[in-house]
Amino acid sequence: MKPIHTIFLAALCFHGVSFAESRQSTPLLGSWAVDTARLPMPPEARPQRVTISFAEKESGHLMTRVEVIDPRGEMLLAEGLTPLDGTPTPVKSNFEADVSATTMPTPDVLVMQLAKDGSPASTRIYAVTADGQSMVETVAYFGPDGQPVSRKNYFSRIQSP
Repeated sequence: MKPIHTIFLAALCFHGVSFAESRQSTPLLGSWAVDTARLPMPPEARPQRVTISFAEKESGHLMTRVEVIDPRGEMLLAEGLTPLDGTPTPVKSNFEADVSATTMPTPDVLVMQLAKDGSPASTRIYAVTADGQSMVETVAYFGPDGQPVSRKNYFSRIQSP
């Protein structure tokens, strides 16, 4: 898997907080931009920009939209509407996933597992800082050598819901 393609989202299947329970206090909602200078890859391989947006679109469902402008300036798009109960749900097939399972164990944490073509792609945990202005994404996946890989991506809030 190419490093740029691992900039996306994912989740584990646990029972989480529903939007009905947490909507008023969910700091995750809104838009976020990754700090590309901190991405763990050579500068020439880094995307020009990565933004991720989270929004409630239906009761108990999360809309996630990821836009990646790759190093050549081409846009990669990933988006999906998933329930927050961990149910595997088809999402618009993209560079990394065609199925997502998403939960929100607490209002400031989102856990997502992605799969593509019936195989696991990555697990991602998004945690918003106490001030609500930063978010850390922990990404876990298997590298080309079959060894587990874990890394962090750092985001800043660019828009509130």
